[in-house]
Amino acid sequence: MKNFTYKNPSSVEEAVGFLMEPDTVAMGGGTDLLGVLKDGLLPEYPRQVVNLKGIPGLNRIEEREDGLHIGAAATLRDVADSPVVGSRWPALQTAAKSVATPNLRNTATVAGNICQDIRCWYYRYPDILGGKINCARKSGHLCSAMMGENRYHSIFGAAKVCETPCTGKCPAHTDISAYMEMVRAGEYEKAARVLLEVNPMPAITSRVCAHFCMEGCNRNTYDESLNVGSIERFLGDYILEHADQFLTKPERENGKHISIVGSGPAGLTAACYLRQSGYRVTVYEKQKEAGGCLSYAIPAYRLPKEIVRRFVGALEHMGVAFRCGCSVGTDIQLEEIYQDSDGVMLDTGTWKRPLIGLAGEELTRFGLEFLVDVNNYILEKPGSDVVVVGGGNVAMDVAITAKRLGAPNVTMVCLEQRDGMPANEEEVTRALEEGVVIQNGWGPKEVLRRDGAVSGIVFKSCPRVLDETGRFNPVYDEDKLLTLDADIILMAIGQKADLEFLNGAYEVETERGRIKALEGNRTSVDGIFAGGDVTTGPATVIKAIAAGKETAVAINRYCGLEPLEVEKVQEAREAAKLASFDPGCRHSHSAVKSPLLPVEERGMDKEDMGSLPEEAVRGEACRCFNCGCLAVNPSDMANMLYAYGARVRTSLRELDGAVFFAGSTRVKDILKPGEIVLEIVVPIPEPGTVAVYDKYRIRKSIDFAVLAVAGTYRLEDGLVKEISLVLGAVAPIPMKMTEAENYLRGKALNEETAREAAEIALRHAIPLEMNGYKIEMAKVMVRRFLGF
Repeated sequence: MKNFTYKNPSSVEEAVGFLMEPDTVAMGGGTDLLGVLKDGLLPEYPRQVVNLKGIPGLNRIEEREDGLHIGAAATLRDVADSPVVGSRWPALQTAAKSVATPNLRNTATVAGNICQDIRCWYYRYPDILGGKINCARKSGHLCSAMMGENRYHSIFGAAKVCETPCTGKCPAHTDISAYMEMVRAGEYEKAARVLLEVNPMPAITSRVCAHFCMEGCNRNTYDESLNVGSIERFLGDYILEHADQFLTKPERENGKHISIVGSGPAGLTAACYLRQSGYRVTVYEKQKEAGGCLSYAIPAYRLPKEIVRRFVGALEHMGVAFRCGCSVGTDIQLEEIYQDSDGVMLDTGTWKRPLIGLAGEELTRFGLEFLVDVNNYILEKPGSDVVVVGGGNVAMDVAITAKRLGAPNVTMVCLEQRDGMPANEEEVTRALEEGVVIQNGWGPKEVLRRDGAVSGIVFKSCPRVLDETGRFNPVYDEDKLLTLDADIILMAIGQKADLEFLNGAYEVETERGRIKALEGNRTSVDGIFAGGDVTTGPATVIKAIAAGKETAVAINRYCGLEPLEVEKVQEAREAAKLASFDPGCRHSHSAVKSPLLPVEERGMDKEDMGSLPEEAVRGEACRCFNCGCLAVNPSDMANMLYAYGARVRTSLRELDGAVFFAGSTRVKDILKPGEIVLEIVVPIPEPGTVAVYDKYRIRKSIDFAVLAVAGTYRLEDGLVKEISLVLGAVAPIPMKMTEAENYLRGKALNEETAREAAEIALRHAIPLEMNGYKIEMAKVMVRRFLGF
């Protein structure tokens, strides 16, 4: 162990004071903490350790009118030997005697036992196998027990102890595993509402998103990523089909008016969330249709215009007002909008062409302008020999569009090598399938001209795009050139924001050609906010959506109102204590592929990618690991105390057993900073109560439970009047078998009811590859508890 300061407080108040200091941990008996320190399990090594055992009065065990009071510092030996405990709570003595060895029971405290950390070997010994073990409770993001050794792990699902990598990779932080669980159950409405918490337009993003979530999917470690995009598309289309159910008018108006300049994905997102909360929202758009890049920059074969129109129509039905064909700065001034609003959001995007100083550049055409013309139904063949400069998704759209419009020769040239291209791999594959030639590792040098028109372009070799620090800093070899014939050159190497509309009385501060966004997407002008590409430069649709929600939240706070409806929904939805998954997920190694039109059938006016049927969607959702921790709770005392209905009194409050023992899989998440357990209060059982603690383990001492049953019951007139049943070592928390309890109340105990209760208790079990034996063992132990 490393050095630390050791504190011996003489009072609870002094201990709490120490524990409020940074880098401080509490120690009861020390039997768990010393191992934690030796194995380096804490995120940061503590600066000081506070010993709680020496505080007077914390080791008392006494019976009072309200029950048995066990001091936090009482040892397990004290409990096991106490005649007071033995008189009314003998099962608690059994639980205490079952822990470890006599020497450890002499030292270990009751509070230490119920607060101890998990004992999973993936967590305790991460350096095994060369440090390659993944542990969600530590620096990892997956429980290795899902696909590895799992004989002693949970049979009731996983604990969500970290952000799953699919959610972490998503700019909007969509709770993907949560809605996958609902899709598996066929609860599409609930799944849709989880999506809508962060993304009001999944029908759109599912079609155009880069799906960073799929890059983060833990399945990539073993086989193939979950096809999140197709499941999102199913739900997105479901939302549009039931738009009047999901995108609804506010129940009441709040009297505030917000204006949004620009109707790209950020602006539409903000409009949706603000309108839901009762704001009057007006959106100004210079084009004839709303949607921004969704309507004018993305080809219809990727995103049908009807999808965008239906979403905009749903917003109109909610009460969002759109003023299309209205150019701010020309048809109306920003000052006028500002004066008429309680807040303004700027989402004007990046529609302006950047110039790179290329000789003959004036003869080239802006790729984004080309896409806008096509989306305005100018469907002419652009040329015979088309060269597209750029390697991103916009360049891909330009190249494929040119090819589909009839250009026989389309060549795409970019700085990056194939594996470093910004474009999605599926887009690259599609372009190659359709005959687009891709030249990697070249940068433009000069446009060739003949009779005042383009005749070709010269490129110089680019052996390296990024420098040693990972920054964009291309290196060129001027001696190695590539010359291509061309009758049109489409430049798709970036976009700029057009900020001319800002000139006037309310000039907003800009930076590097973009609006400067401060914290909360505020601008330098009070009451004006900005989000989307106009603040960041060209980015993905999902990043713009995330910015739109962030801006809506910031505007609402600026207006001084209660949280937005979408914020309330997020706060109200509690993730299930344990995350379920389909047991077959470990053996479903290939993702279901979305149907793709054959090359010969692809065109400009129909969507390339099709939707998956419901059965395939649910099947693919079953591949989700629902990543979490599969370790089981290690505390014997927690199991029995929970079954007895114990309460835990701390330095701040009193918690019932359901909260303390099962409210979280980590006690440190239950206790507040500086809060310590003072005593456990166990109610006095009614006369005639039967209490049992039964524990199966490999050896009779030392070992933690492989399976434990803790329970109490009382009969009245031969029928079950009261019952409490808890299973231990079957999940990351002690599991209260509420359904089995409800079944038994009012029934006579016999072999039939005992067997049925056992079946009910285990019917939601989700066995892993190697621990299915726990299910049958638990049924036997439940029946044994009931006397059969």
